[in-house]
Amino acid sequence: MEISIVSPCYGAPTLLKLLVEQITEAVVPLTDSYEILLVEDYSPDNSREIIREICAGDPHVKGIFLSRNFGQQAALNAGYDNAQGEYVVTLDCDLQNPPSQIRDLYLKAKEGYDIVYATRRNRPDNFFMTQGSYLFNRLMGFLTDTRQDEAVAEFAIFSKKVVQAMAAMGDYRRYYPLMTQWVGFNTAKVDVDHAIRTDGKKSSYSMKKRLELAVTTAVSFSTKSLRLIVYFGTLVTLAAIIGAIALVVKTLIMDEHVSGWATLFVSMWFIAGIMIMVMGIIAVYIGSIFDEVKKRPTYLISEFVEGKK
Repeated sequence: MEISIVSPCYGAPTLLKLLVEQITEAVVPLTDSYEILLVEDYSPDNSREIIREICAGDPHVKGIFLSRNFGQQAALNAGYDNAQGEYVVTLDCDLQNPPSQIRDLYLKAKEGYDIVYATRRNRPDNFFMTQGSYLFNRLMGFLTDTRQDEAVAEFAIFSKKVVQAMAAMGDYRRYYPLMTQWVGFNTAKVDVDHAIRTDGKKSSYSMKKRLELAVTTAVSFSTKSLRLIVYFGTLVTLAAIIGAIALVVKTLIMDEHVSGWATLFVSMWFIAGIMIMVMGIIAVYIGSIFDEVKKRPTYLISEFVEGKK
């Protein structure tokens, strides 16, 4: 198998047939050895019926139905685990990244690159979507000590050894933009167009989900939050020492009366707030360890549909 195209499917049933048509038009001139893996992430619509219908008429299409909604990263994981191609393309189902540009990624990869990202240009998203993406990537980059590019999304191509390397990582919580950075390999970028979503629906990635993803991913991939606690605790300790010296100077040298109850009250609440924050961050890390040691699968497949002529 030369190329596998993995597309997580959620909330876009009216686009699925067009998605397969455009992928086929893009890939057939490159090779006749390809497969299209539609990973249905328990979408609350008729996506499964449509995927079954597509598979019934196309031997190159396979449907992977998850047992519940596990999220986009888990859906990608299911696709990677079942992909057989020497190259694996990941592509969202909303057609905002045109499948016609798979050719550009593939030809760049054939130059000797193991990872080729699609860099989105001329993004038609509104101000809030653009700024939300920017803030999410800045936060993610800060918490994980990595460089995150908001112009890069899930549209990319990977060689088989990259997919195998990411599978060997064994993380329960997966975030592939970080995992691809960790495994390394030769990397390139290709500029691609970014289209408007034609079905009139909004992305299921709300700001709340982005923030939750940023926190859980940062905890899973980095200990920077714990180091920030150490730095913050050091600053608080220094501030307390400076404050204590100032009180001693005012009382003994300047002979000024200092009210005790106010400083004690503020100090107690300040310290209590810091302790609660520290305990909360540590609790998140313990929860992440708890998820890892259980060794539960990242996803479960309820049905696998093979394409037929």
